[in-house]
Amino acid sequence: MLGKIIVSLACAGAISAAGAAPYIPASGAQVLERLPGGLDPGKRALQGLRTALAADPHNLDLAGALAQRYIEQSRRDGDPRYLGYAQAALAPWWSQPQPPSSVLVLRATLRQSTHQFAPALTDLETVLQRDSGNSQAWLTRATVQLITGDFAGARTSCMRLYSRAPELVVQACLASVGSVSGQAAASYDRLRQSATARADSPSAIRAWVSTLLGEMAARLGRYEEAEAHFRAALALDAADSYLLGAYADFLLDRGRAPEVVRLLKDKTQADALLLRYAIALKAAGLPGAAGASADLAARFDAAMRRRDSVHQREQARFELALRGDAAAAARLAKLNWAVQKEPADLRILAQAAVASKDPEARALVRGWLNTSRIEDAGTAAIAAQLGSGA
Repeated sequence: MLGKIIVSLACAGAISAAGAAPYIPASGAQVLERLPGGLDPGKRALQGLRTALAADPHNLDLAGALAQRYIEQSRRDGDPRYLGYAQAALAPWWSQPQPPSSVLVLRATLRQSTHQFAPALTDLETVLQRDSGNSQAWLTRATVQLITGDFAGARTSCMRLYSRAPELVVQACLASVGSVSGQAAASYDRLRQSATARADSPSAIRAWVSTLLGEMAARLGRYEEAEAHFRAALALDAADSYLLGAYADFLLDRGRAPEVVRLLKDKTQADALLLRYAIALKAAGLPGAAGASADLAARFDAAMRRRDSVHQREQARFELALRGDAAAAARLAKLNWAVQKEPADLRILAQAAVASKDPEARALVRGWLNTSRIEDAGTAAIAAQLGSGA
């Protein structure tokens, strides 16, 4: 949720890497997918960049541009394979004792994406020791700190962006922190005003900010405003998998499952979107729910065989909403909470705590609500069912 959107800071951090280059898949011989009617312009350009790097694999500029675009493609499509392709593009420098700063920032972004938060912060500290003005390093550092619940650190990192990044990006960074640490309404209002004042910002940044505003408004219970923000974001970028997931969650919370089915029926390659699609099918009583759930189970089983724990939040939601296994959901939600602490992580932890009556999960939810001062109407309603005591 918020973490993924702020991660889009690092990719909508196309701010500092804008113009870096087009998209691309992995090795020159590998076929990722076949599209009817040929490649779209973005993927055609991606293919060209991949070909160029294959001819000159030690070209740092080409490798960095390719890795950045792979990261962006992974975020947009919800496809983790692109993260591996990005690492492969950086292979000549990946294990060097002192890689170039541009590689360290990309490596930190990739490590953050796979929940290797401590190594990511170490890479970023190295970059900032070399160059305290590196805006992408500060932005990525704020991302990691926000996801892991270090709000003071994230706010400090955001402040270091002043005069180094566009004003709208700075305000979005600060609002992301304030919105989950006791300043939700003020953060939302400031960011909305900033977005209005900077309506000339690039469309990628405006789409990201509109998504962020939609999530913030939803947590505040301002549902009509949230809907307007999500629709504005979709008008700018209807293919972004994070945005589609965020809007689907909003619709599910509002009891509008049939709309989710229509929204996602052709977009289920990403596990997170297949999850929401399956939940919507079940909620709407439509055929196909069992098949979608079985497909999702197979994907999660494959991830566990790979020892991939990145999707524990989604898996916890799967266990609770589709399998009805509250104990398994609580176990996964607690494992996920030990790693990351975004609003969506708290939401599934609270839901699992209520359903399972797991005392540790209940205590974790109560403790975070008290210490973070997060304002989230949906989670508050769930947490009210926890009752009193341990």
